[in-house]
Amino acid sequence: MVKYNSYSRIAGIDEVGRGPLAGPVVACAVVIPDDTNCKFIKDSKLLTPSARVKAYEYLTEHALSYSIGVIDEHTIDAINIRNATKRAMEQALSLLHYTVDLVLIDGNMEINTDLPQKTIIDGDRLHQSISSASIIAKVYRDSIMERYAVQYPEYGFAKHKGYGTKEHVKALLKYGPCPIHRRSFLHNIFSGQHKFGFSD
Repeated sequence: MVKYNSYSRIAGIDEVGRGPLAGPVVACAVVIPDDTNCKFIKDSKLLTPSARVKAYEYLTEHALSYSIGVIDEHTIDAINIRNATKRAMEQALSLLHYTVDLVLIDGNMEINTDLPQKTIIDGDRLHQSISSASIIAKVYRDSIMERYAVQYPEYGFAKHKGYGTKEHVKALLKYGPCPIHRRSFLHNIFSGQHKFGFSD
């Protein structure tokens, strides 16, 4: 893990949900204690669902502070996914009830903040605070999609969380989009050009 010894109060930020065809993009900002020690804290994509939940429970109990930013599918369509992702991260940071002196952001996109910030490619694998943010954001977004699965059972959201799996695309072609689908993401589906994928 990368160390930033000159800073004592570091917030990690990561987002989940850039790639799905449905649902919101979710970001988390989190400050964890220096002595955080949990074997499940790593890039959320490397964890099983049960390990992610265990890590989420540990982090939400032990974090010094954490906050969530959620930008819905209608806003994603209106301002595009890049701007929506940036807004989710800014929202999460603005809701953080803790004074920090450095923000570490997964990826290469800076946000609007007066705080010092550093973007880190693969930051969710390199810094524990970003890993923690990725876990909290992932479990939080998954819970949103599981609730939508009850509301719109024909799409299988509980299984694929809105990503463009073969099952999801078949349901889209059969039933058409529901209110939580991102209309700006669906052109290739209905023109026969969609490539299945899971990554953000």
